[in-house]
Amino acid sequence: MKFNNVFVVDDDKVHHFIIKKLLEKNNIQVNATFFENGDEALKDLKSKLLKGENPPDLILLDINMPVLDGWQFLEEFNLLKEDFPEEITICLVSSSEDYFNTDMIELFKNSIANYYVKPMTNDMVKSIFLE
Repeated sequence: MKFNNVFVVDDDKVHHFIIKKLLEKNNIQVNATFFENGDEALKDLKSKLLKGENPPDLILLDINMPVLDGWQFLEEFNLLKEDFPEEITICLVSSSEDYFNTDMIELFKNSIANYYVKPMTNDMVKSIFLE
């Protein structure tokens, strides 16, 4: 799958830095936009819808964030996703595997393509962007 526009939604600036470096290292050319919480990303998505701009084709979504966490983001996103012309792939990213062993995964299984435990590695980035 080839992604062009990527949203990284995570309150951890170190994670932002790691993703940027891994993309560079693997020569992966994407338009990446970074957000520190789900609310910021949701506002940007709604703005793109209103303006008719291209939404991201991939969202790397942290679960544990302030303001609007990953689960709350998914609830809101599911209300909007029918309005987007193309499907948006969502990969959950979390510092703890515990978040993936909950009923929430089952609840949002139709929205989540995959999930990864931080820190992101070279292999993870390759599996997302190059396979």
